[in-house]
Amino acid sequence: MSRLASLLVVLGVAGVAAFLVASALPLFASGEFFEILLGRWRPYASPGEFGIAPMIVGTILLAATATLLAAPAAIGLVAFAHGIAPRPLARLAMASVHFMTGIPTVLYGFVSVSLLVPFLRNAGAGGFSLLGAGLTLAALVLPTITLTLHSRIEATGLEVRLDCAALGMRPADTFLRVLLPRSGPGLLSATLLGFCRAAGDTVVALMVAGNAPQFPSSYLDSVRTLTAHIALVLSTDWSSPEFRSIAAAGLLLFVFNTALTAALRRLGPAEPPHVRELR
Repeated sequence: MSRLASLLVVLGVAGVAAFLVASALPLFASGEFFEILLGRWRPYASPGEFGIAPMIVGTILLAATATLLAAPAAIGLVAFAHGIAPRPLARLAMASVHFMTGIPTVLYGFVSVSLLVPFLRNAGAGGFSLLGAGLTLAALVLPTITLTLHSRIEATGLEVRLDCAALGMRPADTFLRVLLPRSGPGLLSATLLGFCRAAGDTVVALMVAGNAPQFPSSYLDSVRTLTAHIALVLSTDWSSPEFRSIAAAGLLLFVFNTALTAALRRLGPAEPPHVRELR
């Protein structure tokens, strides 16, 4: 049964890859791919321009902003659970993080549009903008980074904690001086997973980022991501230049996700060195 499930997953991924490659092949044949990749989005210009460069920049900036905001908060939460808080509070904190993973993405966007965007607008910090979307996505990817790092810390083993306690180290010192440094690959894996989650999100980008296909000059400007661009343009004619732009965007996202997945696999499993040595 597990082999059948694995085969279906492989076939599904291969099917998606084949569709994206087939959709983008005409672009390579005509030499338009890199023109679309590096061009601006001006469909109403004469002649029209259908580049996705602003969406590439918007995706990277938004995902990086969300990750940079969420990663320190995730480290703080894990430190609270493993080195600072009493056991009941630590369990409550991690239970809250687990609960966050079950909240639909559209609710993050709804709450942000209802509360965060008006607050930012009244504070003179933009509204539907890179900043607002980045803050919302940070809350969305926080559980991903936190739970991945938490699993790595848990895998370090009870023996290390007991050794540190025998040396007279406080739990907070054990976390900062021993557990966190030993979990460096796990922290990097968690950060990359959070970045992938932010880059692949569609709903928050559609609802909060503003969807302006431009190069932002500040965090108060609106941006459009690749995923939002695909959702907005998908209803066009399949033979249109607009559809060719989303074929390029889809292939780029697939290649990007594949590269980051390969990088995560090279980091190795989230388990301590002595466990790998026993294998």
